[in-house]
Amino acid sequence: MLIRSYLFPVGLFILGLSFLLNLSLGSVMIPFGEIVSGIFSGDWTKSSWEQIILHYRLPKALVAVLAGIGLSLSGLQMQTFFRNPLAGPFVLGISSGAGLGVAILMLAGSAFGFALSGINSWAIASAGVLGAGLVLSGVSLVAWRVKDSMTLLIVGLMFGSAVSAVISVLSYFSGADALKLFTVWSMGSLGALGWAQVGILAVLIAIGCVPVIGSIKSYNALLLGEAYAKSMGIRTGTMRWIMIGSTGLLAGGITAFCGPVAFVGIAVPHLARIVWKSSDHRVLFPASALLGAILLLLCDAAGQLPGFASTLPINAVTSLVGAPIVIGLILKRNFSRDF
Repeated sequence: MLIRSYLFPVGLFILGLSFLLNLSLGSVMIPFGEIVSGIFSGDWTKSSWEQIILHYRLPKALVAVLAGIGLSLSGLQMQTFFRNPLAGPFVLGISSGAGLGVAILMLAGSAFGFALSGINSWAIASAGVLGAGLVLSGVSLVAWRVKDSMTLLIVGLMFGSAVSAVISVLSYFSGADALKLFTVWSMGSLGALGWAQVGILAVLIAIGCVPVIGSIKSYNALLLGEAYAKSMGIRTGTMRWIMIGSTGLLAGGITAFCGPVAFVGIAVPHLARIVWKSSDHRVLFPASALLGAILLLLCDAAGQLPGFASTLPINAVTSLVGAPIVIGLILKRNFSRDF
């Protein structure tokens, strides 16, 4: 308990520092003191700094926090429910459904010989939400018919593969401009949202976290298998619906608004287990949320290429960071004790 009580305040301090670092770095370097003074007092030394912080960097940093929390919690749910250390928030194909919705919006018109106009961030997010909802409905139907969790995992992967195949066909027949637009979206972006969209994403994340908070003890029982959980009085069927609904809102909503963000949902829960040295979900859920927010803030700050006008896609940065973590975990087999 001493380690736990010590690590959370340190993590919150690092989160605050990472948040300020994310706001400070970019093509224009803004001092920490100016950021704090400007946000809390409204007194900015330069009007350009006010525009940069309030209308671009602050929404982007908040999106990084929300996406880091949502992906980490949904990844931890998948790993626990399926007892698979390499499961992530995308194994049920819900994020692929969001990608399908966006692909239809961006690529279908070009593939069939006509152009779509008026594609903006609202249209992209709406298409992603509809696509994720469609696949979520399909997964829910299968979950109603199939009782075995491993079969549900396989079906989810098949949904994702089928959806990816449809996207590949649309990409093959689409024009260069539409294909480039979709490729850029698939690389992920945290900075394309306005304040209204940030608010909607925050609501989705909050709703998706509610069932997690109410079921923490049940996830602890699931670590020892569904049979053991049933013997402890856990309704595994209800837990399955909680997991599907929560992951659908978290992973689907984040993908719809930000594009696919790789490796965060897989790597962060393992990092939380290593740092906190615990498999108790009362510790792992808040620890994963904290580490996920920190990691995505730092990845976004690194992708800003401080001093340069260009930025790297967030998906590229998280993959560069997350892939070595997952490979190291596999080589050391650190996750074998927890599953």
